Amino acid sequence: MNTVMHNNLPNFFYFIKEFNEEHIRKLDKKVSIIYRNYSLKYNKKFIQKVKDFCKKDKRKFYISNDINLAINLDLDGVYIPSFNKKLNIKILNNKKHFLMIGSAHSINEIKIKEKQGVELIFLSPLFKTTKSNHFLNPSKFNLLASKTNKKVIALGGINKHNLNKLKMINSIGFASISYFENNGKITK
Repeated sequence: MNTVMHNNLPNFFYFIKEFNEEHIRKLDKKVSIIYRNYSLKYNKKFIQKVKDFCKKDKRKFYISNDINLAINLDLDGVYIPSFNKKLNIKILNNKKHFLMIGSAHSINEIKIKEKQGVELIFLSPLFKTTKSNHFLNPSKFNLLASKTNKKVIALGGINKHNLNKLKMINSIGFASISYFENNGKITK
């Protein structure tokens, strides 16, 4: 894994669905936060609270799948999940310093993310997860990564036991839930 910053793009992402200020404060400052909770309607006051905390903590903050709210609250960007296949997203975004990131599981989804205007593509799942027995593995990951000119981020099943395997993939970083929940440190 090449963890050198590319055009000041973030390299590490922690998906949260609850806000634990104390835990996030303990994480490496290089870890950006993505709030993703599809079972709740986003509350502007809550999102603003997380944004204010992240700004104070010098940390990037993104929300999932609500570009209008991300723009209106002047967040660092938005995460477009693989199930969002709308192609008019790029048109909505005319803000400078606003990063659109998104996930893909196939070549078709990679092409959709490119048309949506994302700058970083999260390829997933790299390793086996509790949600799915289907996963890419490093070889398939690299094959998918080679199908785009966009920078890619590894996502899915990353833990302290397989973190070393990230050296085998063509990625500028990784995203995780459990790795950072378990207070994982970023190692080079």
